[in-house]
Amino acid sequence: MDELSRRRMLAAGGTLGALGALSVATPAQASALWTWSPKGSVAGAGKGADPKGVWDDEADQIVADVIDSGHTADVNKELRKWTKNGQDLSRALPSELRNFMETARQMPSWTDRGKLETAVDFNEKRGLYLGVTYGFASGMMSTVIPREARAVYYSKGGADMRDRITKTAKLGYDIGTSNAYKDDGEMVVTCVKTRLAHAGVRHILPKSPHWAKVADEAIPISQADMMVTWHSLPTTVMQNLVKWKVPIPADESDAFLHSWQLCAHMLGIKDEYIPNSWAEANSQAAQVLTPILAPTPEGVKLADMLLNLATIVPGGPLKYITKPILGALTRYVLGDEIANWLKIPREPFWDFVFETAWEPFIQVREGLLSLEDAPGVLQKVYWAFDELLRLAALLVLSGADLPISIEIPDTNNPNYPGGS
Repeated sequence: MDELSRRRMLAAGGTLGALGALSVATPAQASALWTWSPKGSVAGAGKGADPKGVWDDEADQIVADVIDSGHTADVNKELRKWTKNGQDLSRALPSELRNFMETARQMPSWTDRGKLETAVDFNEKRGLYLGVTYGFASGMMSTVIPREARAVYYSKGGADMRDRITKTAKLGYDIGTSNAYKDDGEMVVTCVKTRLAHAGVRHILPKSPHWAKVADEAIPISQADMMVTWHSLPTTVMQNLVKWKVPIPADESDAFLHSWQLCAHMLGIKDEYIPNSWAEANSQAAQVLTPILAPTPEGVKLADMLLNLATIVPGGPLKYITKPILGALTRYVLGDEIANWLKIPREPFWDFVFETAWEPFIQVREGLLSLEDAPGVLQKVYWAFDELLRLAALLVLSGADLPISIEIPDTNNPNYPGGS
């Protein structure tokens, strides 16, 4: 896979995968007891407070003031000028907001630049698999995280899912770039702007009568909520790579985790909630993510919106990225239960192809199995797999408006009466 194709694949994966990260992320069972110890965090200690009752107080108050004062459009105009991590912030921004952003964009003391360099190697070698897992493990999983699905559906982003996912593409793309956290990169910009967008949704979404009718919370996007979505990204991705027997050196695995630990910090998640290892991440995810997955009417509609992005893409052995193909891939990655929740129909041909050929496909790509020794079905679809994954990137990005701008919202989904 050449560099351009790899970047496109990462972008497409990030597009779907970051759906939750750039919208709203919240668990279904707010009553679940929090027992995870902060000793397993990157901080190594903490108060141990239940993150369901912790938000982002500093950002929330500042952004609420921007919205309530009617300056959202002006602030967003100035935010668009900030595109590189090390770039000076606009002096036209409100001083309180500007000071907050200056602090928020500082890297934590535990940043390991060596690990970030190793993470670049990992992303370059595993870009194909990352695209699939970001998109069809993480992205589609967001539709069965009940609070997240409802919040996305009733917030401003729910009115235009293509616009939403092309904006969220930046997170998955930026974290995979070689300069992600360097001064000339964009990952810090994306994270801090997302933190501001989250604060805006916390302030505005509770005003939606439609969300209020179905929500089991007063304020969305708590620290616990953000961790749920975080686990739907790196933790779920690594679990799938392990399941598929992708050989990953320990130093690359640790480096990949480190890049996402930094992402969590920059998004405003407190260090005492960020796992310090994959073992701790899996332990936390087992408590806060796995038990709360469930269907909702909003989630079913969001999943259908995403699958309906299937379209004709010219060129190559495949002419179509069809809804049945995307549905079958979702079923394969997330399993029958979730696929049935989302009312994704069975596709006998493509279901069989993915179940039979996907892991041998990975083994062939990794040099662990020769194509000649692979199952016959793989020999027939191997190149179609490669093309399918390449076109998936073009599919999602084909409607993007560039440059992609992450902004503070000032309204909810306008397609509902009283949505604004």
